[in-house]
Amino acid sequence: MSDTAMEKALLRLSLLLHKHYDKQVILLIDEYDVPLDKAFQYGYYDEMVSLLRNMFGNALKTNPNLYFAVLTGCLRISKESIFTGLNNLKVLTLTDVRFDEYFGFTDTEVKGMLEYYGLSGHYAEVKEWYDGYRFGNADIYCPWDVINHCRALKVEPDATPQPYWINTSGNYIVKRFIEKANQQTRREIEQLIEGKAIQKEIRLELTYNELDSTIENLWSVLFATGYLTQQGKPLKRFLQSI
Repeated sequence: MSDTAMEKALLRLSLLLHKHYDKQVILLIDEYDVPLDKAFQYGYYDEMVSLLRNMFGNALKTNPNLYFAVLTGCLRISKESIFTGLNNLKVLTLTDVRFDEYFGFTDTEVKGMLEYYGLSGHYAEVKEWYDGYRFGNADIYCPWDVINHCRALKVEPDATPQPYWINTSGNYIVKRFIEKANQQTRREIEQLIEGKAIQKEIRLELTYNELDSTIENLWSVLFATGYLTQQGKPLKRFLQSI
């Protein structure tokens, strides 16, 4: 496939779907920043930025076949000029209250799920293990963990909770930061492991090219990727391990 064909692939697909069904299409792109993460890791970052810029530009800008698009990812990469010319993006971050209850299971939903499967007696342990996220004003459970623990309990009533989510995603960037951590940063990590909180300023618009500029970016990355959550008001956020 030529570079031009690849860059126009989503545009062409939306055109064909629109023509066949006589309806504008909805484009869903999950983890849109993963290609950049891999490219950053293996040394072809600039090439990937160029590819995604052209691909997303063709698909999302002045595309008459598009009804709307939803993109999800951990690190915001709009500053990478990938979305050049797109000025109508609605960005929802971890701290945004809009749709905050839809990023996982709420406490009410978990209670209902446990009751449905006859596991209400395990509510306390499920809450202790998996109620660790905070989106906007909503406390959220990790769906993958809750579902897997319910499945385990149906097979073995005395099953011990496990961190099912921990091995489902890459953590290359986190490892790089930990390896570069100075003594102060290591002490702060130890505080979090002990269940304490630390106060840090979070940058929600980090780019990959900025990651290595300071070790303080570690906290923003851990927050954005779900390893840490916030306590307190948005202007004075505290991080706590989950």
